[in-house]
Amino acid sequence: MITQILIILGVMVAAYVAAKAAKLPVELGIFAAAAAGGLAGAFAATPPIGELGRHLVEGSVTYLDVMLVFFTATLFMTIVDRSGGVVYVVRATLRVFGRRRVPALLALMVIVLIPGALTGAGSVSLLVVGAPVAMALGRLGIGPKRVAAILFIVAGLSAAAPPVNIWAMILCAGTAIPYVGFEFTLGIPVLLLGTFTMLVLGLKKDEGAAPGPAELPEPPAGMTWWRVALPFLVFFGLVAAYRIWPFATPIFGLALEFVAAAAVALLFSPRRIAVLPLARDTVKRLLPLLATTVVVGMLQQIMTATGVRGLLSFAAISTPLLVLFLLLPVIIPFSEGVLTYGAAAILGIPLIWLLDSMGYHATVVIAGLSLLWPLGDGLPPTALIGRLSTMVSGYKGPYRDFLKATWLPWLVITAAAMAMIVFSSKLSFLVKWSM
Repeated sequence: MITQILIILGVMVAAYVAAKAAKLPVELGIFAAAAAGGLAGAFAATPPIGELGRHLVEGSVTYLDVMLVFFTATLFMTIVDRSGGVVYVVRATLRVFGRRRVPALLALMVIVLIPGALTGAGSVSLLVVGAPVAMALGRLGIGPKRVAAILFIVAGLSAAAPPVNIWAMILCAGTAIPYVGFEFTLGIPVLLLGTFTMLVLGLKKDEGAAPGPAELPEPPAGMTWWRVALPFLVFFGLVAAYRIWPFATPIFGLALEFVAAAAVALLFSPRRIAVLPLARDTVKRLLPLLATTVVVGMLQQIMTATGVRGLLSFAAISTPLLVLFLLLPVIIPFSEGVLTYGAAAILGIPLIWLLDSMGYHATVVIAGLSLLWPLGDGLPPTALIGRLSTMVSGYKGPYRDFLKATWLPWLVITAAAMAMIVFSSKLSFLVKWSM
């Protein structure tokens, strides 16, 4: 049986490698691995050939709720951006804190964190606020390479921040753990690590660096603080309401809460915004991310049906714990660079099963792993956040030099993540605070 499963796993790996050699997108590579694994398993009737299509279809909707959150959250942030809210906030930040460097850096950090935290995708942070924040950092005398490094690290942290963390959602869905208790468990480390990154990379000016533009684009007439803040107050109010009054308030769910916030942002926008064209553009922008989520569900379903998932779980269980902890800082980011969110389903779920069975606190471990995965978004072959960071910052130098500029925050984030995993039971109070 083990030999049979190893052959199926080998077929899946070979299909993925062949797809990458043909320069196909990561999404098609993962789909090729799932389809090839299903066909290989069909020869041993695991699953039977007649049920292969059913497994692929069922797997494609495994993370339907996650995809709805992707779309509604990104639509909400795009409406805020199109209404002029992002430019208004960045300009106001420089106007208020322009002569005080540390508060300005921290305010810009929060601006980058918010879109990714609400959507679960650091790429959305860069697409929505990356360009104006890069211009603001340039005005503070920071060169393009360090601007790109700051955006990469902070955008990665934004994807790990609550309330929407896709890696944690996938792990919770695959291990039957409720997606609750992450507010302080992830929020506190993200804020501390983001602050460290901003101060280390942005505190000093680059000698000889060309100053950024004198002025950012003008926000539309009529844009005010309350127009920007009101949609966010509606969203966080709905999130908090059923926690404060749990038996008197219905649970709307994140997707519907984002829809309500988007409706408020649209209603109070000083600009006229065509919703349907904007929704179509949002889907086009999110298509790679949505496709990844679909094929990851397919891959997870096929791996379960063929026994590959069980074999990987057994491999994780049989690995000495010390060796496992030493390998995690390398394996987790590398898996993200190769499989993007698929790494959470393939590697993360067996790890959570193992560590939970050994007495480690599953929620804190998930939070620790969620800090490691964003680092892989700067590694080839995908390097999604890394490539976007260099693009919006205007950095034209070698990509490896940009990665070298992130070495100190990278090491500190890795150390913090591993500390959360190893000492998860002692950090369980963070989960209680979040409840």
